[in-house]
Order: sequence, then structure tokens, then C-alpha cells
Amino acid sequence: MSGIDRVNIRPGLRVFIVLKSDQRSGILTEGIVKDILTRSAVHPHGIKVRLQNGLVGRVKEIKS
Repeated sequence: MSGIDRVNIRPGLRVFIVLKSDQRSGILTEGIVKDILTRSAVHPHGIKVRLQNGLVGRVKEIKS
């Protein structure tokens, strides 16, 4: 599942995000969603979230 639709993402979900500093390299960081920061229903670069460890980035993949 991709992370561009807000309805697919909820707190407690395990996801892979790309941090702002890793956008060029595309390195993904795994974590659990704490807060959803993007207000729109869809975002082409991924919904922005805050993980439980405090890192902020855009969801690229939802781990099933």
C-alpha cells in the first residue's frame, strides 16, 4: 500500500518514511505512526507523519 492517501494511515501503523534529509538518497526509515501532520486527503509525495520516536517524514510504504 502506498502512503499518498490519508485514509490508509492511522496512529499505531508501522510504516516506512523518507526523512527530509534523505529525500535525495531515498533512504527509508521504519517506525510507528504517532501523529498525522498532513491535512489534505491526498498528497503526491506521501502523507507527512510524526513517528513515535519523534522523527518526521513522508510515508512511502505501509508495512503489512
